[in-house]
Parts: sequence; structure tokens; C-alpha cells
Amino acid sequence: MQQLKIVNGQVITPGRIIQGGSVLLKDGTIAGISEHNIDAPDAGVIDAAGKYVSPGFIDLHVHGGGGHDFMDNSIDAFLEIARTHASYGTTAMSPTTLSSSKADLLETLRVYELANKQNISGAQFIGMHLEGPYFAPNQCGAQDPRYIRNPDPEEYKEILASTTAIKRWSAAPELKVAIEFGRYITDKGILAAIAHTDAVYDEALDAFENGYTLATHLYSGMLGVTRRNAYRYAGVVEAAYLIERMDVEIIADGIHLPPPLLKLVYKIKGAKRTALITDAMRAAAMPPGASVLGGLKNGLKVIVEDGVAKLPDRSAFAGSVATFDLLVRNMINLAGVPLTDVIEMATLTPARIMNIADRKGSLEAGKDADVVIFDDNINVEKTIVNGRLIYEK
Repeated sequence: MQQLKIVNGQVITPGRIIQGGSVLLKDGTIAGISEHNIDAPDAGVIDAAGKYVSPGFIDLHVHGGGGHDFMDNSIDAFLEIARTHASYGTTAMSPTTLSSSKADLLETLRVYELANKQNISGAQFIGMHLEGPYFAPNQCGAQDPRYIRNPDPEEYKEILASTTAIKRWSAAPELKVAIEFGRYITDKGILAAIAHTDAVYDEALDAFENGYTLATHLYSGMLGVTRRNAYRYAGVVEAAYLIERMDVEIIADGIHLPPPLLKLVYKIKGAKRTALITDAMRAAAMPPGASVLGGLKNGLKVIVEDGVAKLPDRSAFAGSVATFDLLVRNMINLAGVPLTDVIEMATLTPARIMNIADRKGSLEAGKDADVVIFDDNINVEKTIVNGRLIYEK
């Protein structure tokens, strides 16, 4: 019987913050939460010393960190990325690919399954997120245009038949057969998301009605209001706002979206429809300078400066280098969002989007014992995954 008790914390639950509360973790799950010291004489004790005790952060969209990318296609890369982000409060993540050849993608999926079995010292993997390759060429951003293509039923059915690891797939819904693709993956229990798209409102609405229920990194790689000839059209940004049940994710690094847009997203979509993501590439938690977006073998050379990755000519961003503590800090300090709502955007909302809210995303009895302890400035002190202390400052 493995037991761990956290005492003297500001415990963040779905309904309130319990001052001086305690949390009992037993055999990998939350066994109890109390306003008082829980009686558990056999439990190891962590004194939170008045710091916040929160559900672990859930990152729906992350490519790498600590000098590694998931598309390096090595077990060590997967495990090091998981360890790196755990030290910033992430307890669960969806490893994310970039547009690539089918062979590279199949290899990433194979390595995921091997790494997942060995991942006991970092953030837990909750399924792969394929970002591409079915994108609009005009909206490829820093994704390699060599690999951008329309959905191919023969290809995506082969990929899906090869693995059960895929839990989310981002695509441009206006492409040929993309609506059929969305329906197909939704029927397989895979989350379809709109991304790197030239879709306008009517196309986005059609996509939503056929399974595309999430807007990938809102504002990035998609149209806002646009003009075709003399006529204005609302884009995916406006569609995401107007379709009440559409979820959005945002890169809250303060650079991809400046403070006014962070405030606007929160004002319109609220905490229950907005998930925070790092979208971090390999340079997260690394010094600035030259880096590579994607796998080392076929990746794109980029420069990291001013807290973001850029294309070498500095014409566009080429990925985030955020860690999750920064996202939480920014939503509080830059967007003025209350802590409890920010934590919901970092935990319960992404858990619901990924259909794992029955076991993750909040401090409630019976859920997985994923906990992060941080101070008033969101500096992470300890990270616990499945009841095991895996990071301590």
C-alpha cells in the first residue's frame, strides 16, 4: 500500500480553494481531501507549507522540450521530454507530430508505444496527437511544405490500422474529402481538430457538425475575417467564437497571442471551453540560439530568441518554447484571469476535451493522483504523477 499525504496546502478543488487543507494519495489515486489533517499514520508526508496544491497540468499539444522532439523517433527523446515538462508541472501530455512522410509518422507511432511502457519518471502520455499532414498549403506556417497534402483514405486508414495510440488528429476541413476524414476518425473515437486552414465560417460550421470540435492553437494557422473579391467572410476564429460548443486551445506564452487576445478568448469562450497548451518544440527549457523544429533528421532550422522560435529570416514564428508554469502565470498576470479559472483551463478543460475527465483534471476522490505544488508566482515545487513524487525543486 503506497500512501502519500500532502498537508498544510491551499488545495484547489473544482468548487473552491481549501485553506490549510490536506490530500491523501493511495495506490495511485486520490483517497481523500479534507479541510483538516487526514488521519493516515502509514502515509509519507509532504508539507506544502501554505503553497498551492493543484491538479497536475494537462498539455494537449506539445512537440518537444529539453533539446528533444518526439519526431527524433527515439525512446530517450520521448522520456526526456516527459521528464522536462514534469519539472514545470505537466503531469499528462499528448505527444504531437509535425507533417512528415508516412514512413516517419509510422515510426513515431511505433516508438511512442515502446516509450509509453517505460515512462515512469515523467509526465504521463495520454495518446498521440497528429498535427498534419492534411493542411492548407497557404497556412502551413513552419510545417514543412514538402509533406503537406490532402487526406488520402488509403493512407489514413493504414495509419489508424497500425496503432491504437492516436487520440487526436488536426487537419484543414475544407480540403478534398476532409469532411469524410473527420467523420471517419470521430467514429474511431479520435478527436478531430481544425488546424492550418483556409476555411471560412460556413466550412468551419460544416466541419463542427462532422466531428471537428476543437480549434487547434486559436489564431495561429487560420483565417479571421477575410475578403474574397468585394465580400467579407468570417473565418475559423469567428466560427470558434460563435459556435458555443466548439472548444479552443491557446498558446498563452504572451507572444503567439498578446494580452488583449488572451483576454478576448477568455471573455468569449471562458474557462470551460479554453485549454492552455505549450505547443513547445525541442528548445523549451533550453538556452536561446539555433535549434531545429521537428526531427533532427528532416527538421527545419530555426532561431530561438525573444522567448519564441522563429524562421531563420524571422518572417514568422516557428514554434513555442513555453513551459506550462509560464502559461498559468501569463493568464493571471497578463490576462487578469482568476487563479481558479486558469487552473480549470490547465486541467479539467483539457481532460474533458480528451475524454479523460473521469480520471484526470481535478482533485477529487477516486481520480488519478496527479498533483502539482507551486508558490504564489507559479514556481513549481513538486510534481506527483500517479501518486509518485517525480520532481522536487
